Amino acid sequence: MQLRFLNSGKRNGSGEAGLTLVELIVTVAILAILASAAVPIARFQVKREKEKMLRYDLWQMRSAIDAYKDDADKGAFQTKVDSYNYPPDLQTLVDGVDVQGHKLRFLRRIPVDPMTGNTDWGMRSMQDDPTSDSWGGQNVFDVYTKSQGTALDGTKYSDW
Repeated sequence: MQLRFLNSGKRNGSGEAGLTLVELIVTVAILAILASAAVPIARFQVKREKEKMLRYDLWQMRSAIDAYKDDADKGAFQTKVDSYNYPPDLQTLVDGVDVQGHKLRFLRRIPVDPMTGNTDWGMRSMQDDPTSDSWGGQNVFDVYTKSQGTALDGTKYSDW
């Protein structure tokens, strides 16, 4: 197959105009350079979307923890004395608590961590050190990802 363009100049003795092999190689090389520049951009876009999902999931769980604590502080339901009115675990936010004969739920489900691909989140209790990597188990005061990766802005995901 030969590509033809309207051209007033003649390329060969038969009067047909077309692309030479050199022109075709140059065109393919330019397209390869442009495609190789698009790959890192696409990779950053995927990472950016995962970071966006991570921020949303952390916000959603932290909001549920805060709502649980607010309701417990108002006396809507009873909690353990040493829990400081925080939930005992994330599953409690999904399962809900009984309030006057009906279930009060705070989360539909535990989100999947986009960085690790599972629902195993790091947790901190009120009694834990703020920089601790281990959970004391008394309550859930905060959540974080267990990913050791670094974000596009240079921060560690686990510090979010």
